[in-house]
Amino acid sequence: MKARRQAVLAELIASGEVSSQSRAVELLADRDITATQATVSRDLDELGAFRVRGPGGARYALAAEASPYGVSLGRVLKEFVVEAAASGAIAVLRTPPGHASMVAAALDRARLVGVLGTVAGDDTLFVCGDEATGGTGVLDLLERIAGRTAGEPVNGRKRKAERA
Repeated sequence: MKARRQAVLAELIASGEVSSQSRAVELLADRDITATQATVSRDLDELGAFRVRGPGGARYALAAEASPYGVSLGRVLKEFVVEAAASGAIAVLRTPPGHASMVAAALDRARLVGVLGTVAGDDTLFVCGDEATGGTGVLDLLERIAGRTAGEPVNGRKRKAERA
């Protein structure tokens, strides 16, 4: 039942219909699948879903959907972010030389909820989180999109501790 529920939920997310967890519960019920909001919350986490802003407002998306130039945002983050740290509302990501702008562009195109914008140099970019998300929340979101668990090393390097 879980596998079927998650498969249907993934299809609903891909269709752009899932704007909230309660909406997901309703849409699943329309397909004769009973689930609580807590169950849907766990399913969304296991699927690696995250919220993005679009023309019609915020909705859930899967990492493969947020893709610049046909490459998933998760893959961009996995392959090009070599170190990450947070301070206040800012997440600082380090990339190999010449790749920060590409990572920033991918993040900007994804229009992630909780991310206000990016500023990139040659090998470093700042990702500004909103007040509710903050830098640490941005890092947690990016780790989920990249398919890592929170605190898991980024390309073999540990995430730096947030400074107060």
